[in-house]
Amino acid sequence: MGDFAAVRRILLLAVAGLFAQLVDGSLGMSYGTSSTTLLLAFGVAPALASASVHISEVATTFASGVSHSRFGNVDWGKVLWMAVPGAAGAFLGAVALSYISADATEPVVAAFLFLLGVYILSRFGFRRKEKPVEVRPIPAKFLMPLGLVAGFFDAFGGGGWGPIGSSTLLSSGKMEPRKVVGTVDTSEFVVTLAGSVGFLISLSFANIPWKIVGALLLGGIVAAPIAAWVVKHLPARVMGTLVAGIILVTNAQTFLGAIGFSGVFASIIYAAIVVVCLAALVFAVAKLRQDRKSAEEQPA
Repeated sequence: MGDFAAVRRILLLAVAGLFAQLVDGSLGMSYGTSSTTLLLAFGVAPALASASVHISEVATTFASGVSHSRFGNVDWGKVLWMAVPGAAGAFLGAVALSYISADATEPVVAAFLFLLGVYILSRFGFRRKEKPVEVRPIPAKFLMPLGLVAGFFDAFGGGGWGPIGSSTLLSSGKMEPRKVVGTVDTSEFVVTLAGSVGFLISLSFANIPWKIVGALLLGGIVAAPIAAWVVKHLPARVMGTLVAGIILVTNAQTFLGAIGFSGVFASIIYAAIVVVCLAALVFAVAKLRQDRKSAEEQPA
């Protein structure tokens, strides 16, 4: 009976890794956050949970990067500027997590992401006349500190590279959403590698739950090419709206708690946020159809 329970647990983690990578590879975030949350629910210690996710991500981010590259979703000129400082930040975050708790910084990060989510939702979901993206250069002096901060919180909080990196780049309006996701996912390979090294130095090698790592890794590798294909074909307006919705829904509870809302009132606000996100998605799809119809009606 015990063996069956152990096998079922591993299979559940593999499926979780598959769905987490589908979301992460499609929207540029959520693999670390969702996987770490599940491991914590299974009773795994925070440092070991984050270590397991990061070690599995070494393989899944490599597979994701290769897949995104094949579909033309990567801006290679930005990968290095984000990956190198991101790796330094991830190493420092992994070491810091072994000694201090990440609970104190969680509300601050959630508030930052929530406000970015509101801006991205308004930009991609509700603006009719203005184009949500105007491709322009992004300087290295912006990308490097972004990579450093995102890398640190990715290792320190069990997830953050995608939410911080993707949401910040999307909010700039200077990159196509598919390029944002592909670039962030590809540079994440270097970040997770550095974070994993930091965890292996700070924690005992024998204490790493390798069966959990293997299960998450297997599910993620299967999902990586599927997610890259989705990114290639998902319209920018719809994709940006989906990303904003994920950011808002996953950070709303922490943000509301940080500003003093709780109980029934917080639940009502959370439900309203979900409704607004769904309305924005419907609006974005309707606007996309309208644009396509207008383009078809124009004389050749």
